[in-house]
Amino acid sequence: MLRRTLLQGLPLVALASLATAPVAVAQDPAASWPEKPVTILVPYAAGGTSDMFARLLAEGLDEAFGQRFLVENKPGASGNIGTAELARAEPDGYTLGIGTVATHAINPSVFEDLPFDAAADFAPVSLVATLPNVLVVNPEVEAESVPELIELLKSKPGELTFASSGVGTSQHVSGELFMERTGTSMTHVPYKGSGQLIMDVVAGHVDLSFDNIPLAAQQAAEGGVRALAVTSPERSPLLPEVPAMAEFIPGFD
Repeated sequence: MLRRTLLQGLPLVALASLATAPVAVAQDPAASWPEKPVTILVPYAAGGTSDMFARLLAEGLDEAFGQRFLVENKPGASGNIGTAELARAEPDGYTLGIGTVATHAINPSVFEDLPFDAAADFAPVSLVATLPNVLVVNPEVEAESVPELIELLKSKPGELTFASSGVGTSQHVSGELFMERTGTSMTHVPYKGSGQLIMDVVAGHVDLSFDNIPLAAQQAAEGGVRALAVTSPERSPLLPEVPAMAEFIPGFD
């Protein structure tokens, strides 16, 4: 079940760096932790989905613990820079981080040398969210549906561009799977986070993206992009009128 969730969407997991000896972060209710501000590392740029969830999480933790939880963005290398910094942090409970399907499932498979061990260097704290991606296009792209987009791509092989948060991210993998299953080709444009990439789709600097649904759904509702399909097996309650990709490409997940 975990693997299916990882592959069909973008799980956001709060992680802590792990010492060789166990560190009791969550102690008994009378424990004094935290006695000072706690840092939450986000391995992507500000304004993206991981950043958005981290800031919502920090706000709730501030209130729950009566201490500051500070979000710090460390983007770059498809999330590997910030994740490596989390791995090097003192394992004292005062540095947490956001892990995603990219940093802890995809990257270990596509990067030959990672500066961290995705399994051994971290202690999972809590699942924060799981969500699908959504295929969105700039309104100027002459495709009102997935079949129309496939036809357009086949007529212009390699000419259209698709944006992602970096090599190996869920947006990138979704785009590669789409091209493989449809026999089409596009040019990949990697970014450091979802915030800038969705704005560039809106502006027409790139043609489309398989972006995380919170930001993409907001832009679709405002008319900045056109949503064509979600990448989960069924439709999403966030965009109930938008079909699932599997309705056009059986088994797409």
